[in-house]
Amino acid sequence: MADQPRRPSLRGKSASIRAGAWQMPQGGIDKGETPYQACLREMAEEIGTAKAEKLAESAAWHAYDLPAETRHDLWGGRYKGQAQKWFLLRFTGADSDIDLNTHMPEFDEWKWIEAAELPRLRGRFQAAALPGAAR
Repeated sequence: MADQPRRPSLRGKSASIRAGAWQMPQGGIDKGETPYQACLREMAEEIGTAKAEKLAESAAWHAYDLPAETRHDLWGGRYKGQAQKWFLLRFTGADSDIDLNTHMPEFDEWKWIEAAELPRLRGRFQAAALPGAAR
């Protein structure tokens, strides 16, 4: 998500699942939702706001497998990986709209980062799911 037209940056978040791990808001698609509707719902659930407009959507789904040694610990061993649809969004709110104290908090910290930082913060197995421009 870009916070300003003149500064290409993405929203990074610290996941409380693993100390020091960073990720973007993400989640599953509920029955009857489009991927973009799910994107906005997940933003509202995870960062307290869905104030954003879609600039672009990845044409393809981007997939990765979890390393075998972490599959049991992450997501209770229910999944072996993920397929993701990526959206480039322009944040239309103010930083004060971001509220991590949601109904079921998933994150304990947030910051704006430069797009070039994303692959380093995602983790090597997740980097495979990044769209080409974000790698």
